[in-house]
Amino acid sequence: MNGMSAEAIGRNFPAVVTLDDLAAMNEADQYGHRYELSPEGVLSVMPPPGTDHAVVASRLLLWLGMAGWPAEQVLQAVGIRIPGRDGDGGRIPDLTVWARPLPPTVWPGLAELLLVVEIVSPGSTTMDQIIKLREYAAAGIPRYWVVDRDPAQTVTQYVLTAHGAYETVAKTPLASLLQSEPAEHQLGA
Repeated sequence: MNGMSAEAIGRNFPAVVTLDDLAAMNEADQYGHRYELSPEGVLSVMPPPGTDHAVVASRLLLWLGMAGWPAEQVLQAVGIRIPGRDGDGGRIPDLTVWARPLPPTVWPGLAELLLVVEIVSPGSTTMDQIIKLREYAAAGIPRYWVVDRDPAQTVTQYVLTAHGAYETVAKTPLASLLQSEPAEHQLGA
């Protein structure tokens, strides 16, 4: 958007952002930002993840792969459709685990989703630990993990209760988690 004024951007911006608009914005961004939309229609622009963030995602991906999870079921940075009253929102978690491979789509529904993992980045603490925690619980996502930026890179594992809220079931340093086998109860398999 070099050389483009805020007025020009505002004039060309849709009055209501749809998931198709969101997909186009993500595809057009040359700098790796992630554009997300809450179920209430609030647009968020996330900065590109840094190398430390990518290393954590890669470690988790390899850990799951070495445990036998196929690449078609463990996806990085794939959009998910979050249902809302006034339309659907779209989030792009760092890692998702699915019950079976998905057909080609940009914003899959949640029916086959077992686990969402968010890795906290500078500036995303509130989004990952409060806002998405509520959104993902309200959407019925069975498991949610948040990898913190503390020295231990603590992985907080949540499971959805019968009351529709998340309950913390474990807080484990990432290094310890990666030394274990992914348990079926952790992933919902």
